[in-house]
Amino acid sequence: MKATRSTVLSMRLSLESGKRLRRMANRHGWTPSDASARLVEEGLRRSEFAFLDFRDSSAGRQAYIQGSTLAVWEIMLLVRSYKGNVPAVARHLRWPEAKVRAAVNYAKVFPEEIEEATSENDAADFETLKRMLPQATEFVSTKPTRS
Repeated sequence: MKATRSTVLSMRLSLESGKRLRRMANRHGWTPSDASARLVEEGLRRSEFAFLDFRDSSAGRQAYIQGSTLAVWEIMLLVRSYKGNVPAVARHLRWPEAKVRAAVNYAKVFPEEIEEATSENDAADFETLKRMLPQATEFVSTKPTRS
């Protein structure tokens, strides 16, 4: 989430919430102020878009569709491969159409976020993957020869 212009707001948290916020900020390398701003932004987005959740991933915090392991940008890859046919994507995923539409709605409002994740995915090759997952093995399909 990119910040543009900002405003300063004061907020009072319980001691325990403040500790949890600091732990989260430390875990991500953020300041407590950055962490609270991100959490507020994510909360606002959750309230504005159906089925939306945010999770940590190897690529950072990302928007996901609730009840799934798919980030919004991954669903948008499917939508593009199905040439925008939302009902077909819903059938493919065995989801209600509303969940796919929720991803499409989110992507329309935050296209830069989706494009950035998609571009990062497109740039990754097997060598990049192997650096992140040293145990990864490349499987090469071979056709049996006919005699």
